[in-house]
Formats: sequence, C-alpha cells, structure tokens
Amino acid sequence: MMRKKIIAAMLAGAMVLSVTACGGQGGEGNTQTATNTESNTTSNAGNDTESDQAETAPAAEATGPVELVVTTTFAGEDTNAQNYKDAVAAWEAETGNTIVDTSASSSETFKTRVVTDFETGSEPDVLFFFTGADSNSFIEAGKVVSIDEIRAVYPEYATNMNDDLITNSLVDNKKYAVPANGIWEAMFFNTEILEAAGVDKPGADYTIDQFKADCEKIKAAGYTPIAAALGNIPHYWWEFAIFNNQSPATHLEIPASVDDANGQAWVAGMNDIKELYELGYFPDNTLSATDDETFAMFTEGKAAFLIDGSWKVGGIVGACQSDPEDPSTLDVDKLAKFDVTYVPGKGDRKATDLIGGISSGYFITRKAWEDPEKQAAAVSFVEHMTSDSVIPAFAQHAASALKNAPEVDESEFNILQIKAMDMMSGATSLTAPVQDLFMGDCRVSTFDGMPEIVTGKVSAEDAVAEGIEAYQNQ
Repeated sequence: MMRKKIIAAMLAGAMVLSVTACGGQGGEGNTQTATNTESNTTSNAGNDTESDQAETAPAAEATGPVELVVTTTFAGEDTNAQNYKDAVAAWEAETGNTIVDTSASSSETFKTRVVTDFETGSEPDVLFFFTGADSNSFIEAGKVVSIDEIRAVYPEYATNMNDDLITNSLVDNKKYAVPANGIWEAMFFNTEILEAAGVDKPGADYTIDQFKADCEKIKAAGYTPIAAALGNIPHYWWEFAIFNNQSPATHLEIPASVDDANGQAWVAGMNDIKELYELGYFPDNTLSATDDETFAMFTEGKAAFLIDGSWKVGGIVGACQSDPEDPSTLDVDKLAKFDVTYVPGKGDRKATDLIGGISSGYFITRKAWEDPEKQAAAVSFVEHMTSDSVIPAFAQHAASALKNAPEVDESEFNILQIKAMDMMSGATSLTAPVQDLFMGDCRVSTFDGMPEIVTGKVSAEDAVAEGIEAYQNQ
C-alpha cells in the first residue's frame, strides 16, 4: 500500500508550532529551535572574511579521484548505518572518488573526539554532527563553511531543502549543516511482558500515575519495569522528567536560579526519578550497569519499558536477527513483540508532546573547502547524501527537511518502523532537548550525579543548583 509520507510534513509543522510556542520566552532556549532566516547577527573572528571568501573562491574542479575523510554518527546500532554505507558506495561508484569513513556511534565520547579533532587540526572533510551547542566551538573557530558561502559558488547547494527547517547556529545565527533526517524520543515497550502482567497497551492519554500503577503490576509479575542505566545514561529520563514538570512553551528555558519556577521544575523532575528508583522500578544494578546491558534486558524480554530515540529502532531490529549484520535473518515474530508509544505525561505536558526535531546535518569543513581538489567533491558528496532520492531512506519513520515529501511503500518497512510511523502521526508537538543547551560541566551534577540523587546522598535541589551555577559561569 502506498502512503503519501505526510509524517515528515506533520513533524515539520509540529516543530514550527513548538518554536512558535517558545518564541515569546526569554533565555537561550529560543535560539536552539529557532530556524528563522535572519543572518545579520554578530560575526566572529573565524568568519570575519567569509563574504570576501565567498566572492573570490573559484568553483573547484577535481583533477582526478579524490579521497574524502567523512565522520558521521551512522554506525553501530543506528538505524541508518547500512543506508549510509549503501549511499556512500553509490556515490563512490558514480564519481570514482573514495570515502575514508571514521564514523562512530553517537555518545559523549564521540562528541568529545570530534571537538578535539578540530582543536588539533585533524578534523574530517565532511562531518555529520549536531547543530546545537555541540558544534559551537568549531563554528566559533571558523572551521566549517556556511551554506550561504557555499551557495555563492554552488548556487543549487541544498536548494531541495526547506530553509526554514535548517537549524541556525547558536554562534552567529547562520546555517551551516544540511539536514538528513530528524529524530524523536519516545517509549518502547515489550508487549509480551505487558500481557503477562495484565497491563493494557499505553495510549495517547497515558499519564505518569497510570505508568506507576502499570510498573507495580509488572514488578509483581517478576519483571523489571524500566530498562535504564541511571549511573551511565540517565539522559532520556532526565529530559522527560523535567519536561513533565514544564510544557513545550517553557522547556527550553534554562533556569536562572534553582528557586525560580523553572529551577523548581528541574528539582521536581529529579525527585520524580528518585521516586521511581525508590519504588524499585529500575534494574537492581541500574547504578552500575551500562546502557548496553540494560538495553539487552529489554530486548531479551526481562524489562518492559525503554525510553530512547528513533535511532533505537535499528538496535531493536538488530537484536531480533540471528545475525545482526544480515537483515534476512530477522525473526519477524520476535520483532512483533515490540512496540513504541508516548512517554507518560504529567501536568501541562501531554504524553503526545515529544522531544525531537532535526538536530543534525552535514558540515563541510574549511579545510576541505579551501583544498582545490576536495572542494567540489565535498559539495558533491553532501548533495548526494541529502538528495530527494537518498533522504527518504534515512528519514523513514522520523522527519526530513525536504521541500517535496516523496511517497513511500509501507511494504518496504518492518513492523516496528510502521508502528513508529503510526505513533508519530499522533504527536502534538516536538520540542528540542534542553540538555543540548545545558552542556559540559553543567550536566555533571545531575547526569554523573544521578546515583547520588536517587539514593539521597545529594539533594535534587543542591544538584540542580550546582548545575545552574556551572552554566552561568561558562
């Protein structure tokens, strides 16, 4: 059955609505989701000569096969890892050029590695990376080229994209990264466990009180309710616990003080996680386990719920294959036991208000742009990877910034991807993650310190206050 892929357009609309809701609010959060087209903002030392360079830079002509170093997050269990490999192979075959792939799974270690590569002059030629605060340092240093500068030489560059959905840099409000696909964060669940515990499938009106009641039934049935490694990756629970004490209109406002309304919302969120821990809904080893270990609990039928992102669909599918590298070995019946729904809501946040957006894209580095042999190849590669024919394979059940959303054949998708599409068709808003604004040392007291918070060794109020102080002193 053919279905017009309106999901991408719906998500784009939800993003715009979310941005509009936040537009009247103060604080840095506005800048994160604002994708306005203004670019007349403060320049920095690294980009002072950008307009002059754009006027004089000649269109590059490759004299022979070119080797490009490319770094992306399309690796490991990422749903699009194989799509990326296929698209790269097609471009190499078409152009005769070669890609040296240094991709790795997204993590804090990976982010640090990328930043360090720029600092040491070993950055790649093309980088698929996050467009929020993670990219600030190399944009400030002038190490990547803006889309406007590229278009001055290659006028058709990224013109198949809706510019309003290309994220503006937090540094200078310019657009640097051409997006491939968006993300969402939601709650996966194991239907077999829910059935064994007598729990109904959660729906669009699912509340945190209903969730706790369900967790109690699941625990009584001998299963772990929530798969999460609070001592390793508390990120998703941190985000939604705070979101549940705010709303899409206020979520992206960093608290000015632990005593203001947003500060108290953050404290309440940390205490909500502490309550779930005290009720025994996380794994017994949640404070020492790795994220991989708790994810395995979920895919092996030992834990019922998992809050994670759209990229985790690929990990779940891989766990249902006898050979994770061979899609033909998929156990369809095992995959059918997994589903995805909305994170339980509370207060002003409806369950259907999700965290997500188009928060990554392809950057062309200054190093590649100023290399006469690599410039045209780098542009060609990004244009290929973000073309109307390639992007749909990456966007799948998520979102894209394409002007023309193509039709897709549902028979091309597995059952979990189709369930994700159905879930996203009911989303009422997408709000960017506030943790992408609250970076570095700011998060140590509540991310790394989550074990101390949930065990009562450090109060949530003190941990949040410490993080806010670190943010203000950056």
